[in-house]
Amino acid sequence: MTEKTIHFRSLGCPKNRVDSEVMLGVARKHGYAITEAEDAQVIVVNTCGFIGEAKKESIDTIFELAELKKNGACEKLVVTGCLSQRYPNELSAQMAEVDHFLGSSDMLKLGDVLDGKADRMLVGNPADWVVRAKDPRVLSQNQFFAYVKIAEGCNRSCAFCTIPEFRGKQRSRPADDIAKEVRNLAQQGVREVNLISQDTVSYGRDLEKAERTALAELVRKVADTKGIDWVRLFYLYPENIDEALLELLANHPRVVPYVDMPLQHASDAMLKRMRRGHGKNRQMRVVETMREKIPNLTFRTAFIVGHPGETDAEFQELCDFVEWAEFEHVGVFRYSDEESAKSFKLEDKVPDKVIAKRHRTLMQLQRKIARKKNKAKVGQELMVLVEGPSEEHEFVMQGRHAGQAPDVDGQVYLSGAEVHAGEMRRVRIDQASDYDLVGEVIDSNATSKPRPTPKKKVSLRVI
Repeated sequence: MTEKTIHFRSLGCPKNRVDSEVMLGVARKHGYAITEAEDAQVIVVNTCGFIGEAKKESIDTIFELAELKKNGACEKLVVTGCLSQRYPNELSAQMAEVDHFLGSSDMLKLGDVLDGKADRMLVGNPADWVVRAKDPRVLSQNQFFAYVKIAEGCNRSCAFCTIPEFRGKQRSRPADDIAKEVRNLAQQGVREVNLISQDTVSYGRDLEKAERTALAELVRKVADTKGIDWVRLFYLYPENIDEALLELLANHPRVVPYVDMPLQHASDAMLKRMRRGHGKNRQMRVVETMREKIPNLTFRTAFIVGHPGETDAEFQELCDFVEWAEFEHVGVFRYSDEESAKSFKLEDKVPDKVIAKRHRTLMQLQRKIARKKNKAKVGQELMVLVEGPSEEHEFVMQGRHAGQAPDVDGQVYLSGAEVHAGEMRRVRIDQASDYDLVGEVIDSNATSKPRPTPKKKVSLRVI
């Protein structure tokens, strides 16, 4: 019997990666082996539809892989995710090469597609689904960390954002279901859990009172799971963080003192145009409080430059704020004028050349701060989760310390001892660059975890 083969291309954010891993699980249940695109009978593209650059990348990827229906093994091309949720009719009319369209909450429908029992258009209501522990899921890439979605959708109304349009309103998962998934992941050898949602600080507010669990209680429950060493929080909205969560971030041995909190801007006028619901003073209070109460805090944030109405003075105010706060990690995004976002109707659009210049300026400023922060780590001893061989340096192993999140922050390149993927090792930092570190392994005992042997190697290409 000929082996059935499938290839996945996952674009966009970590939330999309979780969705892709669920579809990997669906494919595995239906007897499909994961392979390279050229050899796959079925190709699945999980798209991003958030901003212009992401939409272009998704469309280019679809057309690139559609060529394999002519000169490869591909018999069925499936497009899923946010782009098809946002533009189902347009894509259907313009992409005859695509055999099936699924939306952002239709991951489990892939089973019908693989069984040959599905219509071409399968884009449903984005509010129909949120991942559950019972859903099939196969981890991709590194097997020692995992993202865990604690909620789907968003109830905020930020002017620049279209996510509620194609992800729906917030839908929090029950805490017991999240804890069950984390136990399953720990049994597979996962050591680091990264809790994600669109608006993590609002977790549980949409649930009925009987099901409601505070975010701090959920984090403690996850961190107390046997086998989990690190728990990390992503995408906190800049509200005043409650004392229970601050206490966990400061003192729990397995909750890493790392916070990802996208602030978007620092000018009162800009924050008002963005409909963020607060001003600069609150952001400063939040930063000061977290720095004061959480020792060794790593603070990651993100900003948008070039939003309509942004003046030179307001951009300078943002730069001054970044210089004051000295964030460990900063992502800078160029404003994307999305037709269904509230910002689209605003006047005083910023020219593309000005946006690009402001992007370069802020990134250069942050690079200096990051270099200073990294150089301060030289001579320190840090625990590092070994991830495996470096893709950039042959014969060199790499890992991450607790202040480096997967995919978005830097690496620690290792020397001095033999190490294996999945181990936690004590490392003395010897060198520092703008984003990466080099260190020598100084402990003699590896804290490795036994891993079950996978049935088949899984390779999910994530962009």
